[in-house]
Amino acid sequence: MPTVHLLDYAAGNIRSLVNAIEKLGWQVEWVKSPDDVPNAEKLILPGVGHFGHCLTQFSNAGYVEPVKKHVQSGKPFMGICVGLQALFEGSAESPAVPGLGIINGRLVRFRNDDKSVPHIGWNSANTLSKDHQSSAQGVYGLRPDSKYYYVHSYAVPYREGELEKDGWSVATARYGSEEFVGAVARENVLATQFHPEKSGAAGLRVLKAFLEGKQSQPLPSGMSLAATQEGLTRRIIACLDVRANDQGDLVVTKGDQYDVREKSDNAVRNLGKPVQKAQQYYEQGADEVTFLNITSFRDTPLKDMPMLEVLRQTAATTFVPLTIGGGIRDTFDPETNRTVPALEVATLYFKSGADKVSIGSDAVTAAEQYHASNRTLTTKTAIETISEAYGAQAVVVSVDPKRVYVSSPEATSHHTLETATPGPQGEKYCWYACTIKGGRETRDLDVIQLVTAVEAMGAGEILLNCIDKDGTNSGFDLELVKSVKAAVKIPVIASSGAGNAEHFAEVFERTNVDAALGAGMFHRAEWTVKQVKEELGKKGLMVRKFEEEI
Repeated sequence: MPTVHLLDYAAGNIRSLVNAIEKLGWQVEWVKSPDDVPNAEKLILPGVGHFGHCLTQFSNAGYVEPVKKHVQSGKPFMGICVGLQALFEGSAESPAVPGLGIINGRLVRFRNDDKSVPHIGWNSANTLSKDHQSSAQGVYGLRPDSKYYYVHSYAVPYREGELEKDGWSVATARYGSEEFVGAVARENVLATQFHPEKSGAAGLRVLKAFLEGKQSQPLPSGMSLAATQEGLTRRIIACLDVRANDQGDLVVTKGDQYDVREKSDNAVRNLGKPVQKAQQYYEQGADEVTFLNITSFRDTPLKDMPMLEVLRQTAATTFVPLTIGGGIRDTFDPETNRTVPALEVATLYFKSGADKVSIGSDAVTAAEQYHASNRTLTTKTAIETISEAYGAQAVVVSVDPKRVYVSSPEATSHHTLETATPGPQGEKYCWYACTIKGGRETRDLDVIQLVTAVEAMGAGEILLNCIDKDGTNSGFDLELVKSVKAAVKIPVIASSGAGNAEHFAEVFERTNVDAALGAGMFHRAEWTVKQVKEELGKKGLMVRKFEEEI
């Protein structure tokens, strides 16, 4: 098998990149020291997380000059995400930390006045300019009608002609009103802001072109900029609640308001095997797959080898982002007689193939302490430590709220809203109480207090469940979604209540939510992800098309 060298200097899910390379028929050799760099014929520089953290590690390890020499020698070089950012002069994320300076320009933070930040989801990498739509050549397998997976807060603004005058081919993307650099290429160098290893067949096509040295490839006939929809697609996420059944096997299950046992025989509802289900949803076009390990709060995740193996097997064949939730907290390990920090637990999941970790009950506890201490950050919470090491985009907070009806806003100190669905006594107002331990314990903390606290701590995304809607197939709680979206600037995923494609259309059309998640309707095969996307497309909502051809 041909060989490509991978430089693992930074935090993040490198496992998925290895899986993608191996799927394409190449083997990976690791660059473990600066002395290994000259031996590399093809070199890939990945990177996920904080620019300053990654570049400082990179510099302290002595890689700056050897990598510069590799690029200057004409040998093939690819940078991914922070690997692209490193090629520029610097970033506003860490103004004092220099980049490699191979490309002129600096990164700036996306504005959040008209959109969520981080920029998370599927967007373009368009190499067709408005003035040259007749170009029939694609750069390193990039296609203007494909979508690629991005997850970042900082980007290089695109200014027409600036990079091109230095010989760079540029692929652009648009987020809100901002146009930025999605990828650059020149001779032996390719760098992508998106993650090809997480971009399905479209991303694998780009990786394959780099590995095979095919810098220029014909585009499919008839492709033009006019046929290309710019901007983020509507993300459809498939969620798998995973737990051990009474026989000890891991199964995908689904509850009715969090009760996962059958009414007839009290057995755990079994809707399939996790790895096969995840693969099935990937093949249907799911934009992300989320595993929520709903029994992990009872056992230390360090012993949860079956769940880690599920993650490893899924990551080997499912080339979209994977999120894992359950047990991401400081954990006492009786075998070693020590407390294992949440960051170490998260690292175990990242190394097994997760791209993001989801934190639940621990986030509620941290938010309570945050508000009790007059909004003081400790830097020691699971959210803060993981976000600092891996970047905000790697931390999802899963929220499990339920309605509490009140007669008037003055009846509570919590954030209330006027509801179109009155309470049992005709109450016209409600607030949403946060719960922990799988919804079994309610806390005196409202959902707005929680999401604003975790945003301040460094969470990058909110997974917004709703106990009242769970398993009802009656649609998302639009009032809840709107109130949380208005309270934070980070992306929000709507969850709980989806029963058909119309519910997805409704939440996208009537709120400015960033993504929507389905579970039971997919598990029971009442709808496929593909069918939901087809219905959204008919309504004019932009969705990622599923591609099979690499």
